[in-house]
Amino acid sequence: MNPFDLLPGFDAVTDNWPRFWDGFVTTLQLLAISGVGALVIGFVVAAMRISPVASFRAFATVYTEVIRNIPLTLVLFFCAFVLPYLGVDFGSYFPLALIGLAVYTSPFVAEAVRSGINGVPIGQAEAARSIGLGFGQTLGFVVLPQAIRMVIPPLINVFIALTKNTSVAGAFFVGDLFAAGRYIANDRGDAVVTTLLAVAAAYLLITVTLGRLSAVVEKKVAVLR
Repeated sequence: MNPFDLLPGFDAVTDNWPRFWDGFVTTLQLLAISGVGALVIGFVVAAMRISPVASFRAFATVYTEVIRNIPLTLVLFFCAFVLPYLGVDFGSYFPLALIGLAVYTSPFVAEAVRSGINGVPIGQAEAARSIGLGFGQTLGFVVLPQAIRMVIPPLINVFIALTKNTSVAGAFFVGDLFAAGRYIANDRGDAVVTTLLAVAAAYLLITVTLGRLSAVVEKKVAVLR
């Protein structure tokens, strides 16, 4: 007996497997590309938060507090409808979703990085400055290499949250995993529960993998400390 026969309507997923697989791949692309963008923006914002320049610190603080307290739906709505109205048009909503997800995630990355930097003893930075290193050199050569060990585990948690947040992009014309599941459920009303279970299993595959990666990294960090 096929175990999938125990799931009524599972054929709805198998019959629409190309669409389901494309949605899964799109979700991975959203996670990977927007994750890299969030890392770049987050590291810059974190550096500005601890910068000796007051205007940089003020901008980074305002950016962090504003963006992370705005619902993701509003951020993606702005990217999907307002940016094209302002002339930012890529011919597809996918790049706009990447921008929205990267911007929304970047403050959480920045705070994780900043907490790691604050965990490095201040004497390390003082010693670097005493031998003539500037702010950028101190941060890049002395502080960040030590902070990164403490930053990686919380960053993985941020990426787990980002994986789940990509589902919101499915409501803004992006054919991700959530959008594929919605299409299948609408097409096969008798297979809604099975389709949702399949979508949940796909998300779990990604997030559990990231969680296991986090556990491995935390063990290695514990040894390094």
